[in-house]
Amino acid sequence: MVLWQLLRIAGEFLLTREAQARLGLAGPALLVAVTVGVRVRRTGLAVGAAVVFTLLMTQA
Repeated sequence: MVLWQLLRIAGEFLLTREAQARLGLAGPALLVAVTVGVRVRRTGLAVGAAVVFTLLMTQA
């Protein structure tokens, strides 16, 4: 249980750093939107932010 939490935290940290390096402030903001959308069970917000994030990462 603790191992999975540590891996998730490390993955989020690394993904956020990569997004910030490529996209500036927009990358972490979109990741926050995805996380918030998943936690509050708003699939439209989560899917929309994930799609925009993916499109921006492919262009960066």
